[in-house]
Amino acid sequence: MFDTKKLRVPLKGFLEENGLEPCEENQLVLKRTFTSAGTNRQFINGSPTTLATLGSVGEWLVDMHGPHDHQSLLHAGKQLLILDAFGGLEKEREAFGELVRRRAVLESEKSALIVDEKTYAQQLDLLRFQVQEISAARLQPGEDETVEAEFNRASNAAKLLQLSQAVLDALSENEASLLTQAGVIGRVLAELQRVDTGANKLVELHAQAGETLRELQTELSRYADKVDVDPARLAELEERLNLLHTLKRKYGASIAEVIAFSDEAKQKLQLLESRDAELARLNAALKKLDSEILSAGKKLSAARKKVIPSLAKAVSKQLEDLGFKQSKFDISQEMADGRWQMEGGSPNSQLPTPNSSGFDTVEFQFAPNPGEPAKPLRAIASSGEMARVMLALKTVLAAEDEIPVLVFDEVDANVGGETANAVGEKMQQIAAKRQVFCITHLPQVAAPADAHYVVTKSVKNGRTISEITLLDKKSRVTELARMLGGQTDAARKHAEALLK
Repeated sequence: MFDTKKLRVPLKGFLEENGLEPCEENQLVLKRTFTSAGTNRQFINGSPTTLATLGSVGEWLVDMHGPHDHQSLLHAGKQLLILDAFGGLEKEREAFGELVRRRAVLESEKSALIVDEKTYAQQLDLLRFQVQEISAARLQPGEDETVEAEFNRASNAAKLLQLSQAVLDALSENEASLLTQAGVIGRVLAELQRVDTGANKLVELHAQAGETLRELQTELSRYADKVDVDPARLAELEERLNLLHTLKRKYGASIAEVIAFSDEAKQKLQLLESRDAELARLNAALKKLDSEILSAGKKLSAARKKVIPSLAKAVSKQLEDLGFKQSKFDISQEMADGRWQMEGGSPNSQLPTPNSSGFDTVEFQFAPNPGEPAKPLRAIASSGEMARVMLALKTVLAAEDEIPVLVFDEVDANVGGETANAVGEKMQQIAAKRQVFCITHLPQVAAPADAHYVVTKSVKNGRTISEITLLDKKSRVTELARMLGGQTDAARKHAEALLK
């Protein structure tokens, strides 16, 4: 269960987009179930969801650091993110990235227009033919269904006329016709009525039946009059139907899609026919955008340059507390590799190729021992040193980092003594602002925590069972004493002292 009051991410919109229940009283509830059959299910606020969706939410909520996770610190992109987070430069960075994305769109549009003359002529010819072919057909939405229905009637006109005439003959045009027989029946019923006045209902039903038959005769005569055996019209309909089928085969599954294709082709044709003007417009827009990118990039670089000393000083202070009394932490800032020719600029108006994060690359550098030059973090071999650098950074960033839950899984490997005490204190400082979970085997690191859980394994009925238990005050002392090496009076007193 997560408290979302201070969560600065678009969680509400994300839940709506994914069809998930909203948070009640600022509480986000995540649930995942596992079965021995291997079937797993996950829920967000009670709504079933996918593992990928749960993972997306998790990136906003929990930051996990294991013995090897600090390797991410070796990547220049991650180091730049840390610098920007410390300096509160996310908005400037995002604004710069949006300018670069807009530039990529314009470049794509420009590339589509810049083709060799032969290809340009071929594209023009093809688009003109497509637009002319569809326009000449003068299409109407849904026309294919109407024409096909009329064609079916026209192609079966002779058969329809023959069947209509056969029904008319049976109704009225021979001595045994239904209407003739109805007249005979009517006379007999009239005689029956004279003998029995109670037969009125029979006479009425006969009258209704006769009226229905005469109405059928009238409508059938009108239908037969409309049936037109016209070979010329049939040929005309067949030709139109073939044209519609040809256009649908080439340009879309329906007449509506063919019309939409035509509209799009007209727009492309208009752009190509006004290529020079469109290129001029795009070049002008790119030139203006390049100027904005240059200005925004320089401002972002300058802001980073101001932040670097503060971050380096803050991390160095934390590292000193973590046992590096005379170490040096620094950050280098350089222009990214590659060169970018500004649109409309002079041959010398080149800058590093912009990406969504700006013109800079930064490198965290560390000298753990005095008398040694600072080296990039990736050149440091000791995982213990890397773990402490990462912890120092996390302590410094705790106020700026938006992720509310931090998990440290044995990041205190290869440290001990006073350094272990310092690691515990640093985690306690972070926990003042964030929820911290720490898995550790060091009593000095465990002692400053607000609560302790112990994880144990046991074998029951031939199966291994893992259990986690919240410890009370007395059990905390016992467990810390065990971590210190045993349950002697000295160990328990040491454990109590650590807890105090």
